[in-house]
Amino acid sequence: MAAARELQGRLTKPAGSLGALEELSVRLAGLAGVCPPPLPEPAAVAIFAGDHGVHAQGVSPWPQEVTAQMIGNFLAGGAVVNAFARQAGASVTVVDVGVATPLPTEPAVLDPAALDPAVLAPTALDPAVLDPTAADPAVLDPAVPRLVVASVRRGTRDLTVTAALTRDEALAAVQTGIRIADELIDAGAGILLTGDMGIGNTTPAAVLIAAFTGADPLDTTGRGTGVDDPTYARKVAVVRAALARHTPDPADPLGVLAAVGGLEHAALAGLILGAAARRTPVLLDGVIAVSAALAAAAFAPAAVGAMVAGHRSAEPGATVALRHLGLDPLIDLGLRLGEGTGALLALPVVTGAVRVLHEVATFDSAGVAEK
Repeated sequence: MAAARELQGRLTKPAGSLGALEELSVRLAGLAGVCPPPLPEPAAVAIFAGDHGVHAQGVSPWPQEVTAQMIGNFLAGGAVVNAFARQAGASVTVVDVGVATPLPTEPAVLDPAALDPAVLAPTALDPAVLDPTAADPAVLDPAVPRLVVASVRRGTRDLTVTAALTRDEALAAVQTGIRIADELIDAGAGILLTGDMGIGNTTPAAVLIAAFTGADPLDTTGRGTGVDDPTYARKVAVVRAALARHTPDPADPLGVLAAVGGLEHAALAGLILGAAARRTPVLLDGVIAVSAALAAAAFAPAAVGAMVAGHRSAEPGATVALRHLGLDPLIDLGLRLGEGTGALLALPVVTGAVRVLHEVATFDSAGVAEK
């Protein structure tokens, strides 16, 4: 980090003129333990999908079946995340960690020649090796979205009635995220991007953020997919009820995830931990990702060193969580889609921050006079 700061001071630009990009490059040099740090490429998006028992409380106007239907859309290449991933040259891996309804067996395909049926075959979840082809470059093929079936259970329980998960189920989801991180990094990924899909998942995210930060549910709960005023009021009441029922202890992150989290939240926490353990940056998306990041930081505070906040979600809880983590988002476009879309839009900013250290001349090498 000291070497990166010193190099930034010798580049042909006024000191500090690249603002937040300079400190980001310093952080990434520290994470990698080398200056300049490796370029964050290729990029791999991991979309964890799960359903939620709390959907029964009317917290979302969308039917739960949309989660599975959107997985079909991801695999067909027709979602916003796919469009942004193609633009960025990033691979897309979709992980069913707890979808409640059956996945489409024959998703609509934009280009029938684009998908190899073998890519859609469910992957056996071996305790030691998630995917025997992990070292295969096809794992990171930007043209072929990939499905991994690693379902812990078919959706969580209703967190207003009982714990959403058992501790063993929450642990299994965290371990799945770690294994996915290892698989993608082993295949050559230089940066991981968080993605999520789960109808109703902003409700457990709001509970997680309140639990880990101590913030009031009014400050952590947003309108998700655009709910009306009565549904929003019901959603805030559900968050309050869950906190009152479970009194989650932030010093016990696994217990918090089990009581009030979702399977995709727990898996994302694992992905972040796995990336941090491998000293690989992980670019956070929206409110689901940052709620999971709070859990990862509770497990291992040093994991924050691997986190880069891609954007500021329009969901209010995202700002609360980012402030608690001490992370400043790279972009702020009022996004609230999820899927990994905001992280993908921020990816060129991260790459640019690192590329400066690789390619910009110093005053000495360019023969430019300093002030």
